[in-house]
Amino acid sequence: VQLQAFGGGLVQPGGSLRLSCAASGGSFGTYAMGWFRQAPGKEREFVAAIRRSFGGTYYAASVRGRFTVSRDNGKNAVYLQMNSLKPEDTAVYYCVATGSSPIQSSLPNPDTYDYWGQGTQVTVSS
Repeated sequence: VQLQAFGGGLVQPGGSLRLSCAASGGSFGTYAMGWFRQAPGKEREFVAAIRRSFGGTYYAASVRGRFTVSRDNGKNAVYLQMNSLKPEDTAVYYCVATGSSPIQSSLPNPDTYDYWGQGTQVTVSS
């Protein structure tokens, strides 16, 4: 499956941004989807994930309550609504997917995911 993330940009602290990820080439409804991010000089960091069945969602502690992940299986798309953005949210955000049904403890592990998009830059700055 091919993933393309878009919607990044420059936003002021406290602002909002919505990332989208379009999937093609696979049965989207059978994939668990997620978002990771990587800031300069830092390791990749799990942000959020959403299961294929019933749409159960999971978040990193650093974004819980501010970010919301959702999916539209009819449009083969997954979204990340980011509110109350902080400068430390600045990073390249990657859309990811896996055809497996991972246990909850494995969701933050980047090795869980088979497919990665190209990333979209999010910069939070005044």
